Amino acid sequence: MSQLRSKVISLYKHLQYLGREYPGLNGPQKFRKQIHDAFMNHKDEQDPKKIVALLAQGRYLAKEVEALYSLKKYRSVKQRYSYND
Repeated sequence: MSQLRSKVISLYKHLQYLGREYPGLNGPQKFRKQIHDAFMNHKDEQDPKKIVALLAQGRYLAKEVEALYSLKKYRSVKQRYSYND
């Protein structure tokens, strides 16, 4: 159980870290609050299978946010260095 706990805490910290650059007006604060609320909704979960499923869902969310940031950076670079003749 302590392994799952450490994985949950690690995922929480990672998602909070990813939320610092979330786009939009009040994006970072809103994203971090939503992550906090999602974790608090499941704080009393005891079933290891359910916890593993929630961890998988959280990792999926992290990958989606990372992809969003990569796309944002790609578009920015493309806009700066595109040749419009």
